[in-house]
Amino acid sequence: MKKQKISNKDISILGIKNTKLLILFSTLANTMLKEGKISKGELLRHLKLLANEPERYITEQDSRFKELAAQIIRLRKTGKIPPPVKDIELKQQSPDFPVFGRKNIEEGALTQMNTAMKLPVAVAGALMPDAHQGYGLPIGGVLATNSNTVIPYAVGVDIACRMCLSVFDVPSLTLDTEKEKLTKLLLGHTYFGLGSTSKSYFDTSVLDHPDWNASALLRSLKDKAYAQLGTSGTGNHFVEWGELEVKAAELPGLPEGKYLALLSHSGSRGFGSAVAAYYSKIAMEKTVLPKEARHLAWLSLDSQEGMEYWVAMSLAGLYASANHHEIHSKIARSLNMTPLTRIENHHNFAWKEQLPDGTEVIVHRKGATPAGKGVLGIIPGSMSTPGFVVRGKGESSSLQSASHGAGRLMSRSAAFKTLKKDVVEAELRAKDITLLGSDLDEAPMVYKDIHTVMAAQQELVDVLATFQPRIVRMANPKERPED
Repeated sequence: MKKQKISNKDISILGIKNTKLLILFSTLANTMLKEGKISKGELLRHLKLLANEPERYITEQDSRFKELAAQIIRLRKTGKIPPPVKDIELKQQSPDFPVFGRKNIEEGALTQMNTAMKLPVAVAGALMPDAHQGYGLPIGGVLATNSNTVIPYAVGVDIACRMCLSVFDVPSLTLDTEKEKLTKLLLGHTYFGLGSTSKSYFDTSVLDHPDWNASALLRSLKDKAYAQLGTSGTGNHFVEWGELEVKAAELPGLPEGKYLALLSHSGSRGFGSAVAAYYSKIAMEKTVLPKEARHLAWLSLDSQEGMEYWVAMSLAGLYASANHHEIHSKIARSLNMTPLTRIENHHNFAWKEQLPDGTEVIVHRKGATPAGKGVLGIIPGSMSTPGFVVRGKGESSSLQSASHGAGRLMSRSAAFKTLKKDVVEAELRAKDITLLGSDLDEAPMVYKDIHTVMAAQQELVDVLATFQPRIVRMANPKERPED
C-alpha cells in the first residue's frame, strides 16, 4: 500500500505561504500521518482550521497543534502573514437558466452550469446545444456576471479562440480541378502544433500595439507571440478549403452561387494560454471557492490583477484575429486574389454588455458564438460535415449567443478506444474529403450531429450560407491537444 503524504502544495492551498510555517506544517502533518492515528483527509481538515482559526487550537491537548496555533497568531499580529482567506459561499439554489437542445447535453455540463449560476456574482446564464463538460464553465456555457468581475476560466484557456472565413471569386469546381495546387497552398502556408513557429510574415503590426508594455507578463510573452503569429494549435484547430453555398440575397455582397472558401479555427496560441494560466492561478488564490466551483474564481476589475487580465485578454483577441489574417493573407497572395469578403468571430471571450433591463454585465462566452441582432458568425461542424454562416437574432434568453460548433459527443480517450481508422477513412472517402494530419480523436464520429444542434437554435440564428469542407489541414497525430 502506497504511503500517504501531505505535500507543500496541499498546505499552500490552505493559504499557508510563509516558508517557515510551510516547513512546520509539513513536518507536523507527515509525522502525524506516520503515526497512523489520523487519516489524511481528517488531518487536512484540522490543518485548514488551524490556518484559518488558530484560536480554536490554543487550548488543544496536542501540544504540537498548540505550538503552531501560537506561531500563526503571533505572525498575524506582526503582519508577517496575511489574515485568513475564507471560502466564499455559493447560493443555496441555482437560478433557472435556458438550455437549448437539452436532450443532447450530458449531465456533467448541466451540473457545471448549475454550479456557475450559484456564484454570488452570477447574474444570468444559458447553455448552448453543443455544450459539454470542461473546466469551470462548461464548453458551450454563457455566463453573465456583475459588471465588476471577470472569470478567467469562464473565458477559457485558449483566449479568443475564433473562426475566420475568406470567400474567393472562384467557382467551387476548383476544389476538384485544382486540388493539388490548393493542397500545396495549405501545406506551404500553415503550421500546426504546440511549438510551431512561422517561417515568414505578412503583417506583424499587431506586435506594435502599446498594450504589449502594459505588464511584465505581456512584455515577457511578446517574443513568443511574434514567433507563433500565423500558426495554429492542436486538437480541433484547423485550416481548410471548402465549398460555400450562398442562397439568393442571403449574404450581403455575395450573389447566389457556390464559391471557393477558406475556413480556419484557432486562437491566441501559447501567448493566450500563458495569460490564462497566470491569471487563473491568481484568481483561485484571491477568490477561494468550494471545491466544485474553484475553477470559477473571479478577479475584480477594480484590482490590479483584474485590470491586467482584461488588457491581456483584449490584446489576445487582437492577436488571435491577426493570427488568422496572417494565414488567410498569405494564401490569398499566393492565389493572387483578394477575398470577396471575410467573416470572423471569437467564441472564447468576455464582453461588457447590457441586459434588456439595462443592467451592465460581463458576458463570458466559453465555446459560444456572439449572436446579437444582425451579427454575423460561423458555426463549424466536423471535418466531414457542413459548417454554417449565421446571422444573430439578438435573442435575450440566450444572452445573444449561439453554439460554437457541433460539440463533442465522445472524449479523446474514448475515441482512441472505440473508433477504427478504416471506418473513419471510409467516411472521408464517401464525402470526397482530403485530410492532412489529425487523428482518431478528431474523427467526425466524436462530434454531435451538427444538423440536430442547428435545429435546436433556430430561434437564435438564421442560416445564410453552408460551408462543406473538402481539403482539411490539422496538427499531426503525434501532437497532443492543448485543451
